[in-house]
Amino acid sequence: MQLFISHVYAQVGLLSGTCLIVGTMIGSGIFISPKSVLLYTGAVGPCLLIWAACGVLSTLGALCYAELGTMITKSGGEYPYLMEAFGSIIAYLYSWTTVMVLKPSSFAIITLSFAEYASTPFYPGCTPPLLVTKCLSAAAIIIITFINCFSVKLASYVQNFFTAAKLVIILIIVGAGIVLLAQGKTKNFSNAFDGTSTSFGAIGLAFYNGLWAYDGCMPLLIDFLLSINLRNLPLAIILGIPLVTVCYVLVNVSYFTVMSATELLLSPAVAVTFADRVLYPAAWIVPLFVVFSTFGSANGSCFTAGRLVYASGREGHMVKILSYISVKRFTPAPALIFNGVLAIFYIIPADINSLINYFSFAQWLFYGLTALALIVMRFTRKELHRPVKVPIVIAVLMVLVSCYLVLAPIIDKPELEYLYCTIFIFSGLLLYYPFVYRKVNWGRKIMRPITVHLQLLMEVVPPEKTE
Repeated sequence: MQLFISHVYAQVGLLSGTCLIVGTMIGSGIFISPKSVLLYTGAVGPCLLIWAACGVLSTLGALCYAELGTMITKSGGEYPYLMEAFGSIIAYLYSWTTVMVLKPSSFAIITLSFAEYASTPFYPGCTPPLLVTKCLSAAAIIIITFINCFSVKLASYVQNFFTAAKLVIILIIVGAGIVLLAQGKTKNFSNAFDGTSTSFGAIGLAFYNGLWAYDGCMPLLIDFLLSINLRNLPLAIILGIPLVTVCYVLVNVSYFTVMSATELLLSPAVAVTFADRVLYPAAWIVPLFVVFSTFGSANGSCFTAGRLVYASGREGHMVKILSYISVKRFTPAPALIFNGVLAIFYIIPADINSLINYFSFAQWLFYGLTALALIVMRFTRKELHRPVKVPIVIAVLMVLVSCYLVLAPIIDKPELEYLYCTIFIFSGLLLYYPFVYRKVNWGRKIMRPITVHLQLLMEVVPPEKTE
């Protein structure tokens, strides 16, 4: 086990911590979400305000996670926080939802955006066929899953290369936008609030899509918390996430310098349209680097998802085979393959927009519970050491915002999909009592031959045998 999970974190300074946050958070979302945020806000002005507000919310949420992560230094995402505050049932439902919905759907969303940008240059002026997009997405899932199963080091090299690529493309787009603004390309910013949507639910959906681009802030603090000096952690958050916010707002401003709101909504791939109008004949640079960026984000999603599935297997929340490790590669191969298979299922029926909406609905339900956990433990676990302590009003605000984001789309426009998502989350309770709480023997007997055959096929062993 130690060969798999041991990782020595070096203490880094404020500059390195800030760069870590910026490099990890910026991903595929800024290339996926601009159309949807504009669609739900209805105008340029509120669209830009939503992007800025999402940055503020992400900063506040990250500060809450900083207190929780330094107070309860256990791995497993939000699981240990929910376990400490609310007990095993809520923690199990988080684990169940994350493994079965949140991580594979996130993987699917990112690879679908990769496929859109990879195929759009071959279909100029029109949207690529859905079959082509989904086949490319499935191919990306298979390749990335194989890379992560083959070697942790190879997956890290891939991540480092594509992280550099995504920062380059952000700089290119922002730099071009600043030049265009200096040249007076401000026509699309006049009457910027005309047509603003006042729908209670539409604003919530706009936040869903904007916050998707910032979603790296939560896993970031869980995965890399120990690598940032605790004295610098809050300041790194306060510097890093607003810097990402400035980048995101400037990217959207750049788009509006060459596209009206209508043109942006009709664009099959916004960054490609921007490149065609601004960087021709070198326009191919933008879609190429966007493909690199989204591929890197998908690789990072696969890497973290595999570890969460693996942890769920070790906790007994999933079948034991998911906690097994490759004897040759020391990678959680069964967990990675399981996540990849689920991701392929998610790309079959749904488009990016619907996936983000239902992903965000479930995600913000647990973000709200996590912020509530911080409030609860201020009263129930006063003895715990808190190296980072945030004002309680921040956690209260995050709970209220989470309630709005979960309830607003449902109240404004009730859809069966939200009901199905809720039913699926609570359906985990059907498995919790017999398999987790009672640990029935007949379930183990049924799974044992399947586990043995998979163990032989994939050359994997239980984690305790690697210690």
